[in-house]
Amino acid sequence: MPVYISLLRGVNVGGHNKIKMEELRLLYESLGLSSAQTHIQSGNIVFKAKERSEDQLTKRICAGVEKRFGFRPAIVLRTTPELRKVVAKNPFVDRKGIDPSKLLVTFLSSEPLPAERRKLLTLKIEPEELRLDGRELFIYFPNGIARSKFSWSSVEKILRVSGTARNWNTVQKLLAMAIALESGK
Repeated sequence: MPVYISLLRGVNVGGHNKIKMEELRLLYESLGLSSAQTHIQSGNIVFKAKERSEDQLTKRICAGVEKRFGFRPAIVLRTTPELRKVVAKNPFVDRKGIDPSKLLVTFLSSEPLPAERRKLLTLKIEPEELRLDGRELFIYFPNGIARSKFSWSSVEKILRVSGTARNWNTVQKLLAMAIALESGK
C-alpha cells in the first residue's frame, strides 16, 4: 500500500478550524486509511491507503473532515517518493548559514502555469527569497517569518493555485515518518 503525507490547510491557526490531532487520526482510520500518524497540531498526517487516485482520496478526506468537524479544509497530498524529491531539490541546501526554521516549503495543489510562474519571479520581496520548483514553492525568511512583509495572499493571487506551507524541520520529520511507515517500522 502506498504511503501518503496529508497536509491540511488552516487547521488550528488563530483559534479557527480547531481539530485535535487524535480525533483527526481516528477520522482517517474510520475512512479506511491505515496506520495514520499525526505530527504537531497543524494537520499533518502520514498514512497508508489502498486507493491510488490522489484526487479521489483528497475528496474523500475533505468530505470526512467536513462531516465530522464542520468545515472543509484544503488538503494537499504527497507520496513518499514525491516528498523525497522535495527534500532532494531544496535550492537552499548547500548554502551556508541557512536556518531551517526560517525556510518554508509551500506545497501547492497543482503546478502553476508558465505565465503565473514568470509573474511570481518578478516580485520584489527582499530580503526573502523564493524558488519555485514544480508544485513546491521554497521561501527563505532570513530575518524570520514574524518580521517579514511577505504576503502569501499576493503570491496565491498571482499563482492562482492554493497551497499550504510547512517549515523545513517539519518537512524532514514528515519524510522520516513516511519512510518508517513504508518500511514497517
